[in-house]
Amino acid sequence: MKHLSLTLILVACALHAQAELAPGHSYHGEAFNEGPRQAAHLIEGSGHVHIKVTTDSKKAQQFFDQGLGQLHGFWYFEAERSFRQAAVHDPKCAMNYWGMAMANTKNEKRAIEFIKKAKSLKDSASALEKAFIDSLATFYDEKKRPPKARFGNYAKALKKMTDDFPDHLEPRAFYALQLWTNSRKGHPIKDHEAPNKILESIFKENPKHPSHHYRIHLWDKKDAKRALTSAAAAGPASPAIAHMWHMPGHIYSKLKRYHDAAWQQEASARVDHSHMMRDLLLPDQIHNYAHNNEWLSRNLSQIGRVQDAINLAKNMCDLPRHPKYNVPTKRGKSSNYGRNRLMEILVRHEQWETLIELANSPYLSPIDSQDDTIKRLHAKAVAHAHLAQFDHVEKITAELKNIQTTATKERDQTIEKAVTKAKEAVAKKKEEQKDAPASGQKRKATSKNPITKAKEDAAKKFKGRLDTLKSAITELEIYTALYNKKRRAARRLLSDIDELNASRHARLLQQLGKEKEAIEIAKEHVKDHPNEIEPLALLTWLQLDDRKFKEAEATFVKLRKIAAHVDMDLPSIKRLRPLADRLHLDDDWRQELPKRKDVGARPPLDTLGPIHWRSTPAPDWALETKDGKTLSLSNYKGKPVVMIFYLGHGCSHCLEQLNAFSPKTAEFNKLGIELVGISTDSVEGLRKTFDGAFLKKDFPFPLASDQKLEVFKRYRCHDDFESMPLHGTFLIDGNGEIRWMDISFEPFTEADFLIKEAERLLSPSHTPGAIATK
Repeated sequence: MKHLSLTLILVACALHAQAELAPGHSYHGEAFNEGPRQAAHLIEGSGHVHIKVTTDSKKAQQFFDQGLGQLHGFWYFEAERSFRQAAVHDPKCAMNYWGMAMANTKNEKRAIEFIKKAKSLKDSASALEKAFIDSLATFYDEKKRPPKARFGNYAKALKKMTDDFPDHLEPRAFYALQLWTNSRKGHPIKDHEAPNKILESIFKENPKHPSHHYRIHLWDKKDAKRALTSAAAAGPASPAIAHMWHMPGHIYSKLKRYHDAAWQQEASARVDHSHMMRDLLLPDQIHNYAHNNEWLSRNLSQIGRVQDAINLAKNMCDLPRHPKYNVPTKRGKSSNYGRNRLMEILVRHEQWETLIELANSPYLSPIDSQDDTIKRLHAKAVAHAHLAQFDHVEKITAELKNIQTTATKERDQTIEKAVTKAKEAVAKKKEEQKDAPASGQKRKATSKNPITKAKEDAAKKFKGRLDTLKSAITELEIYTALYNKKRRAARRLLSDIDELNASRHARLLQQLGKEKEAIEIAKEHVKDHPNEIEPLALLTWLQLDDRKFKEAEATFVKLRKIAAHVDMDLPSIKRLRPLADRLHLDDDWRQELPKRKDVGARPPLDTLGPIHWRSTPAPDWALETKDGKTLSLSNYKGKPVVMIFYLGHGCSHCLEQLNAFSPKTAEFNKLGIELVGISTDSVEGLRKTFDGAFLKKDFPFPLASDQKLEVFKRYRCHDDFESMPLHGTFLIDGNGEIRWMDISFEPFTEADFLIKEAERLLSPSHTPGAIATK
């Protein structure tokens, strides 16, 4: 009886602990709150890999191996999902939690919790499994050790595993990866052949092993040619993983094979888009997504597919923003990359009217970043200058000078404070030395006067911005001087400029009658950017304009060899029409590219997914309100609606969310947006929400009951692993498309952010999906 009573007490305590958990929070601990919480499905093409784990469940083994392949492809979000699914089929399999830890290399707090769980379950595991778990557990146990020693010890542990388990491929694969990882942690690779031999031994046994990915990283910055075989094999080895198509693009770009690089990056983008649109994920939730797409936009620009490059950059600007995943002021995010690439491409390819149009649209509207403001104003002024709109140029020049004055004043004040602080420190030190007993030892002379150093350090923070401002203002003054026929002033200003794009520099020299200098700069530009369309087109034109016909024809031959996909209506290309006529060429003088035999199997791009992310249809629903009326999504046809999924009147955080959105209802309504709440409550529970004074009786938007969680599941606001509803907030446009969303263990409460984002996403000039998806 005593034992039975104790058991009942323990069960009661466990149930009480669960009951006290905030709705939406995992029963397994904080680490399980984040990450994917919807079920995984078996995805063909995730990598041909295997570790026999200790489980009687065939499904657990399948999902574990899928997660393993996804780890090798750095598809961490989906890898964790696969390991969580494996744990559903066998929660006692320790390696599932090792996998979750491995999928969180950039979130050590979560990884530590996962590996603790793995360690607690490892007793029944095989020797190989224990070795994987113990090596990673030790790595996290040594968290406080210096990184160099810690990462070095982990590599040694993996090396020991390759010796202890010579018949297994995975220890070798992870050891090779760790050698590359450690090269950025104070352990440079002294002999690249050593890890290359390890990888070769893997490919000898399994030619389709996804560690082709690791050989690309190994040789990427050392000798890209050595990774060509893996560049051809990586995508076909794991065709469902976008990053495995992306990484070969690094190699082809290094080898200046930009057409091949563009193909790889486009394949990667399409695979990512297909996955995100199918599984309701925001683009920037995906590792490396933004980096891949900005790389693709560069490659497209390099081969002259400029309109495609512009459309892609615009799509990156179009993408839903989120305070956690994607803000334009944060480097490495889609909105930031999109803005930068869009401005760069428009200026580089002389798309002046388009640049001005987009600068006055949501695509390139001002953001809270001084560096971006400078870049945007400069690009816009350069466009106005080339269109001879000098009233605008003068106005923007004045704006930039005001920013320069403010920045200079701020720099001087910062220097003054730093110098004062340094002087006080020097004086204090002198006083301490005066009072201290003589030691008989000579003081070592410092390398630099501390006051001078403080001044220089303070100034350094402003140098880049002020240098950029000076060069931008000077360039605009050159254009203005030329417009006003002040050629001498323009020459003087041009000789003083510190930073100037090579193409614009060459064109300015040409305008000033310095054709030879212009051609020399253009030649250097071609040398610095081989196999790129724009530099070769510029040099051809300058040589043609200087009547150097033989040289122009020779450069034109080089251009035609790489111009298979160039947009023929580019200004730089249209200027070459006289040369094409001189050579009796057709209007379309582009040449086909020779077929490559070293790029591996390439499926038709259209079969991989759409080239741009676009919004997806919102699932329909019809639910009962507290008044017994039926409310459905079709009631909102033709007008946008914000849907708030909340976890009943017993969830205090949910009520906070409803009360955060309630006073903003009028602001949403001004934008033509309705609001609706969808609750886990029964209809009677909805009534209690008001009767119990949880919400005001005149609450401004309707609440509907989804007690069976059918709509929650349809919108993926559901933890499939623990069978519990999750919080969700969605913006649905008038066409019934999901334009923005947040699904989490915590409710989204930033109503002001969503108002601004909704206004941006629903503006007439913002048209996601309207761009052709070829």
